[in-house]
Amino acid sequence: MLPVLDTVRISLHILAVCVWVGGQLVLAALVPILRDIGGDAPKRAAQRFGQISWPFFGLAVVTGIWNLLDVPSNTTTEYQVTLGIKIVLVLASGSAAFVHTRTSSPAVRGVTGGIGLLAALGALVLGVRL
Repeated sequence: MLPVLDTVRISLHILAVCVWVGGQLVLAALVPILRDIGGDAPKRAAQRFGQISWPFFGLAVVTGIWNLLDVPSNTTTEYQVTLGIKIVLVLASGSAAFVHTRTSSPAVRGVTGGIGLLAALGALVLGVRL
């Protein structure tokens, strides 16, 4: 059985990832409806999502570092490579999302939104693998 702190750490990490990745999927599904509503509905929804998602992204990073502190030093090369790729995907997801929120170009928003989501999904899958 896991010690209580391990349970707290892993639960917070999973919660943070659920909000970051799941929120992106939900918002992407809502964008067509929000566009039909018109006005600045898509922009307002995205801004509100950012207010919620960025703190959870930060929580995912902090708990991810906390998780790293608990990894034994004798891990396999496969584990280390998988972890390295996961970290790159997390950085790519956060970076793409950051650019996505700062650009005024619809084309850049589309590309960075897609990259951010795909990278987040990839990091999630590799996290399950670990």
